[in-house]
Amino acid sequence: MIQLDYNTVQLYQIAIQETREEFSTFQPAELALPWWGMEDFVMTITVRGIEFQDNLDNPMGIEFYNLSHRFGYQCPNWPYFRDVRIERMHYMAKSGVLSQTITTTMHVTTHIDAPAHVVQGTPFIDEVPLPHFFGSGIVVSLPKKKWEQITGDDLEKACGKAIRKGDVLIINTGWHKVYEDGDYFPYCPGFVPSAADWMIEKGVKVVGHDTQANDHPLATAIGPQRNGPLLPHLAQEYKQWSGGVDWKDAFPEWEPVHQKIFKAGILGIENVGGDLDAVTGKRCTFAFFPINWDRGDGCIIRLVAMIDRGQKYRIEPGEAF
Repeated sequence: MIQLDYNTVQLYQIAIQETREEFSTFQPAELALPWWGMEDFVMTITVRGIEFQDNLDNPMGIEFYNLSHRFGYQCPNWPYFRDVRIERMHYMAKSGVLSQTITTTMHVTTHIDAPAHVVQGTPFIDEVPLPHFFGSGIVVSLPKKKWEQITGDDLEKACGKAIRKGDVLIINTGWHKVYEDGDYFPYCPGFVPSAADWMIEKGVKVVGHDTQANDHPLATAIGPQRNGPLLPHLAQEYKQWSGGVDWKDAFPEWEPVHQKIFKAGILGIENVGGDLDAVTGKRCTFAFFPINWDRGDGCIIRLVAMIDRGQKYRIEPGEAF
């Protein structure tokens, strides 16, 4: 076992990703390490003095990619939610332990919506069966600019030949790079009803995206919809941007994509981020389990993409021991 400091590990991870197929001929000069073969070389990282397995090189042979934004103090927030509040009830100087109390909505940072979030009488998050928080799927590049729509035709062109029934579909519009309080929430691109129809037709299990909601922002309370408009100044701005179209005519329905996909049993993951670019264009396995929250309307998640290049790891068959 070789143990490297964090900065050296980061350098070596980049080298492994870029040259994995021809790694036997590559050796970064900065490391000056002998070669044992990839199957014998397992790196660990040291975090605050504790040794852990590495995300990209570990005994399981699985690469783990974080696709979640950070959660915590002053993390970006949707316009009508209260700020996240975190209080240390116990800390080392006081109690010799760290215990924190969090006050938050579950619809902040990277999170998954339960159907009950929008559609009355549909399942809460604890009622959704566990297979809907795990599965294979694809990460699709679909670059979009301010207020542009994501349509069914867009999805068909981007991944119509690659999508499979039961897939997890993750969309990379590029907006995770500007995830901050400010322009991200009111100006994101967003899905329109034809995109929901396409997902239903293709049998998508879960859809995730690096935008503020499962709908276009102007089809939510940010625009001229129920509980809004939260940002009324956008009405005139949209008319100018669109060449004279009234936002009420462009977005006549309240959260129609939420409505369509939730009624069809498709869950939605909002505000995808993290290492999204690293897995874009790839088929991966995803895990994103919520807490077992009774009557929960959604949940903050750690969305993780996994790649098993060697195909040696298998889920246990449940044999007795």
